[in-house]
Amino acid sequence: MTQHPTRAATPEVSPEARFAPRATPETQPYWDATAAGRLDLPRCRPCDQVFFYPRSSCPQCGSTDLEWVTCSGRGLLHTYVVSHRPAPGFPVPTVIAVVELEEGPRMMTNLVDADPETLELDMPVEVRFEQRTGAAVPVFAPVKEEVR
Repeated sequence: MTQHPTRAATPEVSPEARFAPRATPETQPYWDATAAGRLDLPRCRPCDQVFFYPRSSCPQCGSTDLEWVTCSGRGLLHTYVVSHRPAPGFPVPTVIAVVELEEGPRMMTNLVDADPETLELDMPVEVRFEQRTGAAVPVFAPVKEEVR
């Protein structure tokens, strides 16, 4: 029987050192908005569809008549997986999630500041921006309930 060597723990790396995406002409307005602390997404003028990921034409109707709108940054946890596998720069466990925004589109993202044991589908979440070298990346966190 062959024994596999155990993996060494991945040292913790600051968010600034994590992978940072590069803007393209289609995504530049998105990254400019995240740098300013906003979640802006493209909306098709003819069919009023807000969509993610940014691209040059509407995935619903194919129109190139698009505008950028600022979204609320609120949504619901649609689905998630908890990764216990070390990845450079990411804590273990890492929650990889799909969030459905109030405006309709779904985004793949990370869920932060959440105990994986307490996650529930359809729980309210809100956007935060994680600073990385050259980019502010949107991540989401559970909405804290207000104490009355």
